[in-house]
Amino acid sequence: MAAAIALVGVGAAVVFTNFASAAETTAAGDQIVTETIQVTGVFDGAGQRFIGGGDLGDGGQDEGQDALFDLAAGATLKNVILGTPAADGVHCAGSCTLSNVSWEDVGEDAATFRGTNATVVIDGGSAVSADDKVFQDNRGAGGSVTIRNFAVSDFGKLYRSCGNCSTQAARTATIENITATAPGNTLAGINVNLGDKVTLNGVTLVGDDISLCDLFEGNDTGDEPTKIGEGPDGTSCIATGVTGP
Repeated sequence: MAAAIALVGVGAAVVFTNFASAAETTAAGDQIVTETIQVTGVFDGAGQRFIGGGDLGDGGQDEGQDALFDLAAGATLKNVILGTPAADGVHCAGSCTLSNVSWEDVGEDAATFRGTNATVVIDGGSAVSADDKVFQDNRGAGGSVTIRNFAVSDFGKLYRSCGNCSTQAARTATIENITATAPGNTLAGINVNLGDKVTLNGVTLVGDDISLCDLFEGNDTGDEPTKIGEGPDGTSCIATGVTGP
């Protein structure tokens, strides 16, 4: 692990957010991160809160920021709280697992996924205050993204399949056992013309005006994708077990 980390304080408690509530995290201590932490294998944060400092600490929404954690293909990040600022959160170069990871204030994105035939699993954790996307899916062909046992509140999109990447592919995602609390825009944004498919199951909506899925016409030109529909269509977006308004 190559990184610059300053230990600010360590307490005894390691308490993570229950997936039913995205607003409460109690950290075992704070660490300031001034250079991206490179992860191969398993990184267990043991309940520490990681906060961007130096070049990672401006708290902006600009595209192209560095991440606090950069996961190599096959890596696992677990038992971590990302505080504020969190820069561009987590980058996965290929298949990765995020287990019990919580974002207290999402920066540009909480996590971004890349690679071909990449299988991504987000299990447990929460995210709060995402002006735009929580999970950004820029993967090539093959693989899948699974988001389960997760809570989100005050967000734009929980999951977005890239609508204008220079290299596009049909992407598959599963979102299950999720609690989403308003304000929120949509759980999933997908590109129906590119063959994307999202399956939602066991979703609890708290508050009004949260869409299950937004349907877009994606492109590879960099232009802003066009929204062409909303809600489950039985083909590209399939939803079961949804409760709430």
